[in-house]
Amino acid sequence: MKITQLEAIPFTIPYSKPLRFASGEVHAAEHVLVRVHTDDGLVGVAEAPPRPFTYGETQAGIVAVIQQIFTPQVVGLTLLQREVVGARLARTVGNPTAKAAVDMAIWDALGRTLELPVSDLLGGFTDRMPVAHMLGFDEPAATVAEAERMREIYGVGTFKIKVGRRPVSLDTAVVRALREHFGDSVELYVDGNRGWTASESLRAMKEMAHLDLLFAEELCPADDVLGRRWLVGQLDVPFIADESVPTPADVTREVLAGAATAISIKTARTGFTGSQRVHHLAEGLGLEVVMGNQIDGQLGTACTVAFGAAYQLTSRRPAELSNFLDMSDDLLAEPLQIRDGVLCLLPGAGLGVEIDPDKLARYRTDR
Repeated sequence: MKITQLEAIPFTIPYSKPLRFASGEVHAAEHVLVRVHTDDGLVGVAEAPPRPFTYGETQAGIVAVIQQIFTPQVVGLTLLQREVVGARLARTVGNPTAKAAVDMAIWDALGRTLELPVSDLLGGFTDRMPVAHMLGFDEPAATVAEAERMREIYGVGTFKIKVGRRPVSLDTAVVRALREHFGDSVELYVDGNRGWTASESLRAMKEMAHLDLLFAEELCPADDVLGRRWLVGQLDVPFIADESVPTPADVTREVLAGAATAISIKTARTGFTGSQRVHHLAEGLGLEVVMGNQIDGQLGTACTVAFGAAYQLTSRRPAELSNFLDMSDDLLAEPLQIRDGVLCLLPGAGLGVEIDPDKLARYRTDR
């Protein structure tokens, strides 16, 4: 079970339509396929989605740090030495999605070696996750149409609406239109990606007070320490910390400061090992948890499902699992299927996925 090689393969797949939100917009999945090879001839895979406007990583940077720094630190270790891997990768500052992808590919390789699903190795609570769909910036009518399509075709009944524009009425009108169209037949929550100030956030939440929102997520920046604490104290819905809580230490800081009452776990930035730590801390603190989406492709989405389904806490709420549908294609040989608002675990060892070699050859950008 020794690791013999790490691969970092950049690939680009266009989106059918761009996703726009307060901290940026995405027109193509410029991601990195990470492969971990073992001396048994098995290969574990994962996906690293760079988000320069959130974590500072780029596609080229992820490839470089894996090839030049992580590979010599990891090759020669066994698949069971995940703590050693984590400690060695932690010597390098930042690079969260690169580290997470290496970690998840190791878990996938371990599952394939033991002929067991990763989700069972993590906890094995359930075999499926309810799906929430993320709606980007758009006009009310277009947003309602997209949500209606997702409900009719895929059975999705929970929607996270990207907000954070100015004036705030641009976004409150969208949320109001969704509630008026669907009534109480769907669940709605909002995500500001730090786009508003604390005072703008409170004004927007007051305008939407009658719309029965589940959560408010990252409406204003966490480094507006006093403003965010003041805002969270005014709200009557859980306030989700997302990009402000990538580590257990960050979770502790935000919660004890009164700046968050719930958290989002994203395996794309904390892998499986780091996500376990965040999950266990959240469980101990009694926090609400949602499984978030880093605008992942299908491979990244399979990782989210594997982790979310492993635990009771993370499987309780719908997870953001559908944005791969906005991609024009993907790398998996067998595509993921959302049916009746649910995404089930893939059968098979590890993550249960296989990469289509022809699609990888078509979309990789290093040749």
